[in-house]
Amino acid sequence: MKQMVEQNDIVVLIDENLKKIIVDTNGKTDKIRGIGVIDPKTLVGKEYGSRLEIGNKTFWLLIPSLQDKLQGLHRQAQIILPRDAAHILMYCSIEPGQTVLEAGIGSGSLTIVLASAVAPNGKVISYDIREEFIDHAMKNLRQSGLTQYVTTKIKDVTEGIDEKDLDAIILDIPNPWAAVEHAWNVLKVGGYLCSYSPLISQVEQTVKTIEHYAFIECKTFENIQREMIVSKYGTRPSFDMLGHTGYLTFARKVRAL
Repeated sequence: MKQMVEQNDIVVLIDENLKKIIVDTNGKTDKIRGIGVIDPKTLVGKEYGSRLEIGNKTFWLLIPSLQDKLQGLHRQAQIILPRDAAHILMYCSIEPGQTVLEAGIGSGSLTIVLASAVAPNGKVISYDIREEFIDHAMKNLRQSGLTQYVTTKIKDVTEGIDEKDLDAIILDIPNPWAAVEHAWNVLKVGGYLCSYSPLISQVEQTVKTIEHYAFIECKTFENIQREMIVSKYGTRPSFDMLGHTGYLTFARKVRAL
């Protein structure tokens, strides 16, 4: 593991309030609101894990974790949160070397998670009908150092899928049921389909469509997570609990029912 920051490294700066800033040491000098001017090249040669003073704030300098990369995203669209992304990785059994397709790139949060999971010899294909979303997501992927694992297409997944023998397909679109047939046609036997939907009516229509094809293990989940605040005065649940995000529906392809 690296001990010192090298040229072209991507690093994370974490302040005392746990605000995170992802910095490319090969990038340009930039002014960050509330902090001041940061010249990324000055971080080269610094020791990972050390404390730095920038402006009037203290930061810890670290190699970015996956969670750091997600929290440092520049958001343009609603993102799939880490708790749901982790569930997708587990229930779609996504591993290094696989080929995974996602439809609906958004700000690239799930793309980053998928690319990290399939690296170093797998790939993620991402469809979106909006070029501006793809451009924005790719900026976040470049910041995370993961562009080499991702191919994007301006394409509507409900009109067809170009690729074959996919290990998993994740749909983050308003009408996932319209892509179920295309997904079944191109998934490997044993491959997984996942849809992420904010409304239960979307889930119902998707599941009804899934039932017409050779899928098994069809299940839907909602993840609700609550942080516990532990202090010297005692322990309590966080007042900032985020409840509903979306519903995750999973199904697994077989040859015939």
